[in-house]
Amino acid sequence: MSDTNTSSIPLQDDGSPANEDPSDPRSGSTARSSAIMAAGTLVSRVLGLVRVALLATAIGAAGQVSDLFVSANNLPNFLYLMLAGGVFNAVLVPQIIRASRLPDRGADFVSRLLTLAAAALLVLTVVVTLAAPLIVDVTTRFTGANLALATTFAFWCLPQIFFYGMYAVIGQILNANGSFGPYMWAPVVNNIVSIAFLIVFITLMGTEQAERHRPETWTVDQTLLLAGGTTLGIVIQALVLLIPLKRLNLGLRPRFGIRGTGLGRTGKLASVTIVTMLIGNGLYLVNQFVATMASNARPRFLAQDPPVEIAGLANLEFGSMVYQLPHAVIALSLATVMFNQLSSAHADNDLVAVRATLSQGLRIIGVATVFGAAALLAFAGPLGVLFSESPSSAAINGVIIAILAVGAPFLSANFFLSRVFYAAEDVRTPLRIQLILSVVGVVLALIASTFDPRLIVPMLAVAYSVGNVIAVVISHVFLTRAIGPYGAGHVFDVHVRLAVAGIVAAAAGTAVCWVFGGYDAAGFVWQSKLNAVVVLALGGTVMGAAYLAMLKLLRVTELTDFVGPLLGRFRPSGG
Repeated sequence: MSDTNTSSIPLQDDGSPANEDPSDPRSGSTARSSAIMAAGTLVSRVLGLVRVALLATAIGAAGQVSDLFVSANNLPNFLYLMLAGGVFNAVLVPQIIRASRLPDRGADFVSRLLTLAAAALLVLTVVVTLAAPLIVDVTTRFTGANLALATTFAFWCLPQIFFYGMYAVIGQILNANGSFGPYMWAPVVNNIVSIAFLIVFITLMGTEQAERHRPETWTVDQTLLLAGGTTLGIVIQALVLLIPLKRLNLGLRPRFGIRGTGLGRTGKLASVTIVTMLIGNGLYLVNQFVATMASNARPRFLAQDPPVEIAGLANLEFGSMVYQLPHAVIALSLATVMFNQLSSAHADNDLVAVRATLSQGLRIIGVATVFGAAALLAFAGPLGVLFSESPSSAAINGVIIAILAVGAPFLSANFFLSRVFYAAEDVRTPLRIQLILSVVGVVLALIASTFDPRLIVPMLAVAYSVGNVIAVVISHVFLTRAIGPYGAGHVFDVHVRLAVAGIVAAAAGTAVCWVFGGYDAAGFVWQSKLNAVVVLALGGTVMGAAYLAMLKLLRVTELTDFVGPLLGRFRPSGG
């Protein structure tokens, strides 16, 4: 699909020569690969939004079961990231690229890597699943029937760890060999499976608004459809990657042993990365623990006359998913492709190319993430409606989304900054950075825990945004020391202009939202999910037009730099 930055694949998948300079962030290779990945991610995220909307319909966003399922379903993902994710997502790509330059195109290395990964993940998954009761008890404040149901969900969900890991390691092998699309398109299948099970659940078990599901009345069939369907989606997501892996024609087969393969070096890098991820994702578990304090207080507020709905863990998770959309669709896709370029540039000791790639990447990413933040702020209300079963719950979600939106551009910027360290196989600096950020994060979470239960989750959202801003500042300081000036002043100047364009666009979107009753409890937008979609479509179009007009007025060229090579592929050649 694209240039792999290795000598093992002389042609692009479309037959074009692979002689573009991969260190040039404007190359058509980067644009095409990023576009393929972004398209897959966009489809997946749209389906993910549908899945979350159905989940809110099935068990609510502020219901008595929603937080229990969300907390259990988050465990496999974050335990995987804590214990293995950093290795698969950051350390392996440079190692695979080096191995791909060998005469066997890295076949022996990859075979041993897959064998070792599968064995380690299997052991980890079995141990963690057996420890489900202890893990749920330690990471939440649930008691009684809530604790029992959350533990049941965990038994069904924790086996996902094995398949998360295999999906990640196979995906990185594909990425390192220039096959970027499958890794981003596989989650589409996952979401389709999950959506199908949720539709069956709603049909057979009823909606939250109609049934008011409670832990005391929950059944095995409901668990099978909800947790079982979710886990099956993750299983299929990993298995579908076996097809493109086979097409690499590396002749892979099970091989044990690491001597002479370079995996010993990978293990040394991985040991530090594991500590980094333990600290970083341990912070998430602290935030989850604090959020469940609000969840525990929810029955007391619902028992009031009239009942009062408050934000809990599920609201924070729904808000987090929405605010990460710009990051996932654009920033993550572009960063994944450019990570190969950064790795190759570091391997050649070409710091000029590293700095150029970093500067250009940050500016291109900003074009998407600043607009995304503006859109989230303008349409937080309609977006909240999509993931709620009632207007009051929608308002709660809208507040969380709006708070998180402020930190969205910083989330993506810090992610890309951190990739530079891993491309240089520097795992110690990210560890030092994460230690600082985790201390800050824990302090902010503890502060949030001191507030009234109605404010705990909104304050956690504030902590997320503040943490993202601090992360960019700290990463910039460490990175400048490592590679020297990379044009941060230029990056800042572009982002100021992007922010001005975003403010104008947000004002236009806010006007559309106001016309459709976005600031009136009885307004059109609050009456149904369909109404919210209509407002989002109309408002998004207006915002997009306003943003593009402002980019042109402010002479922001980064969008053209990224889109130009891609559009050139579709222009007719010659007269």
